[in-house]
Amino acid sequence: MFRLAASFLPDRAIQSLTAAYFRASAWYNIGGDKFHSSQSSVDHTTMKIKILPALSDNYMYLLMDEHSKEAAIVDPVEPKTVLAAVEEAGATLTTVLTTHHHWDHAGGNKELVELFGKPLKVVGGDDRIGALTQKVSHGDSFTVGSLKIECLFTPCHTQGHICYNITSDDPQHKPAVFTGDTLFLGGCGKFFEGNAAEMHKALIEILGTLPDHTYVYCGHEYALQNLKFGSHVEPNNAAILEKKAWVQKRRDEGLPSVPSTIGEEKQINPFMRVAEASVQQHANTSDPVATMAAIRAEKDNWKPPKL
Repeated sequence: MFRLAASFLPDRAIQSLTAAYFRASAWYNIGGDKFHSSQSSVDHTTMKIKILPALSDNYMYLLMDEHSKEAAIVDPVEPKTVLAAVEEAGATLTTVLTTHHHWDHAGGNKELVELFGKPLKVVGGDDRIGALTQKVSHGDSFTVGSLKIECLFTPCHTQGHICYNITSDDPQHKPAVFTGDTLFLGGCGKFFEGNAAEMHKALIEILGTLPDHTYVYCGHEYALQNLKFGSHVEPNNAAILEKKAWVQKRRDEGLPSVPSTIGEEKQINPFMRVAEASVQQHANTSDPVATMAAIRAEKDNWKPPKL
């Protein structure tokens, strides 16, 4: 529908139409003034991360350097929720980290800048991102307080997609990567603007080479659906079944399933297991890139069987 509309409507109208769609979807799925998960915090020793649910299944993340209180926000689609979290944390917000241009990730940038009233550095890898002040590419880095932000270029879901890897010189720091719609817990993003070779490079050669203990904060709460598909691909994978039970309990309690870790994803995520014989056998090919293409195409139209 949106692709058809985009062929004859101006960009501003498309943005308004997209915003209306996502807000209506959130209202339909969870009701007005409600969140799909409760807010929670994760302590990374030198960094605190506030998980901020948004819309019907999005996640925003406020990350704050514990020493300086300088903070960045990832994909602030709901600016008022962000500003309340910043005030509650006593943080000094300086930076917006945008993973990609889609409205449910970048659609709040302009409003946040206007509401905040102070200069903000708005970072991203795509000229289509609203309020962008610093375009970045693979390997670019900068700091937020003592935190080191490394930009990882992962085109496929969109051609300007950036993941943000957060490290520190402090040996006690727990590394984290914000993966937007490239890597999900148990899954990956649709190939809207790319192909299987690009996603293979993103997941296996870039994200997959991060330390296994790196925490993964993804852009959506898709875990249960992804893990159900994973157990369809690998019905004998005990790690998937165990994680699915854990996620189900979390969701029953209204808690987020994030974060996972890179090491965990290598055990439970079929899109990071395309070199495994069990996944290749399901895809009926021995080529990892062809396996990636096959299982993504299957996932695009797959629905779990009704019990």
